[in-house]
Amino acid sequence: MIAVDAVVVTAMADESAPFMARADVVGDPTQMGHAEHRLLTVGGRQVLLVQCGIGLVNSATAAAVAIQGTHPRAVVSAGTAGGVGLDVRVGDVVVGSEYVYSGADARAFGYELGQVPGMPEVYEAELVLHEAALGASVDLRVLSGTVLSGDAFIDATRVERIRAAFPTAVAIDMESAALAHTAHLYGVPFLSVRGISDLCGPVAGTDFLTHVDDAADRSAAVVLEVLRRLAVGDMAHAR
Repeated sequence: MIAVDAVVVTAMADESAPFMARADVVGDPTQMGHAEHRLLTVGGRQVLLVQCGIGLVNSATAAAVAIQGTHPRAVVSAGTAGGVGLDVRVGDVVVGSEYVYSGADARAFGYELGQVPGMPEVYEAELVLHEAALGASVDLRVLSGTVLSGDAFIDATRVERIRAAFPTAVAIDMESAALAHTAHLYGVPFLSVRGISDLCGPVAGTDFLTHVDDAADRSAAVVLEVLRRLAVGDMAHAR
């Protein structure tokens, strides 16, 4: 077992690359089940970078393995997301204040839309991490709000339904809510920081492919600033 300050989870190689480019030390890749692990040293912090693959199940299972193997002080979801809020722009960075499943619907049994039965209505970001992200010293527009997650890529055919159902949502991805769910089960502080790659519009797929690299780079810049700013004592207190 290794001890790390944080586990950072990305879905794709494009989202992992900015962390490796900025790290002081990059360890060799290790395959842990379906996920790729790399131990990084960044500004004196030990970070386990986990590339989990796309989707809710891939991210949740990879996070569970990483948490059990490292007992991190925090879990952070990094990478890209689609902008859902009407004031969100490509190039923004969204810091999730709470996380909800876009596809969960057990209202017939008295649960809220987006709530998994028996689980919280929303998964809240850890306050210390959230405030550190919003105060990060980066030349970027950083927004806060509800982040949705589901296994569907959202484009113009789906986005209006999503906005109507979740009016406080600012972004949607395919991992953050599942990672927040897993962190909740293990009692580990959680935060998602996502660069906006597209606006879930008619050309969302094209926009994503065009902006995935720079959106991932913006996400990494904020995440690494958070890790640099937080004292070890703060991280321990957050837990």
